[in-house]
Amino acid sequence: MRIRLPPPGAPRGPRRTLRTPRTLRSRRVSRALRALVALALLTAAYGCRGELTPPGAPTPWPAESARYWRWQWQLTGPLDTGVDADVFLLDPVRTTAAETTALRARDRRLVCQVAVGAYAATDPDADRYPAAARGAAGPRPGTRWVDVRWWDALEPILADRFRLCRGKGFGAVALADADGYAHRNGFPLDFDDQLLFNRRVATLARSLDLSPGLLGDVPQVAALAPDFDFAVDEECVRLRRCGRLLPFVDAGKPVFHVEYAGDADDFCVTTMGYGFASMRKHRELDAWRDACPDAP
Repeated sequence: MRIRLPPPGAPRGPRRTLRTPRTLRSRRVSRALRALVALALLTAAYGCRGELTPPGAPTPWPAESARYWRWQWQLTGPLDTGVDADVFLLDPVRTTAAETTALRARDRRLVCQVAVGAYAATDPDADRYPAAARGAAGPRPGTRWVDVRWWDALEPILADRFRLCRGKGFGAVALADADGYAHRNGFPLDFDDQLLFNRRVATLARSLDLSPGLLGDVPQVAALAPDFDFAVDEECVRLRRCGRLLPFVDAGKPVFHVEYAGDADDFCVTTMGYGFASMRKHRELDAWRDACPDAP
């Protein structure tokens, strides 16, 4: 093989070496190995971007079982995976893949709680929220409401949060802070703005193989029940609004309910009549629970 040299004074490019078939094969193998290593590292570091679908996702909720689910809601303290519950509602950031694997090995249904209408300054993705979409102080210390009309900016953030859930083995997601329109949020949001946003988020969850659930936003339950697979409610007995959750019950969809005060023996009579899965919890949502007896 003859190698043509550039004329004197011509710009010199990078040094080239003669490549034999063996050299080319070796380099291809080396590049492939480097690519595989890089992919493995990225998958480990950014599990939320994986395309893994956990077994049973999205989580099915058979209508005949709607009133019989036993559930646990834990967001603080060491996770107690031994609780006698069928459904676990957990923080997807704090919960490890080992913990979800242990629960799934016992056929537990896993629901991650994701804030969709607010964010905390300590969230790993807090800097992704546009300044113009950041509103007034949110529902918890250190949080802020977001302008849910900024869908194009919020969709990729929420999609990555949902991918984190799915990558850790969750099959369902409960949408928290989905009622900013009803609070002093710093924006002129109205009922229809919130309704459109919540439906968009439910659709996004389904596209990522997660069963969507509505946490709170009781005033919009009648409109949103067809778009969601289950509801999570806080203190409907104390607030005297349990009847507003009946659109889920009538559709054969579970309502997971919690009270923070009162005697479980008293409120369980009410909520069992409605067909809810109920329990009493500490407000900080640690491992302790006092569950209502199974529905007859």
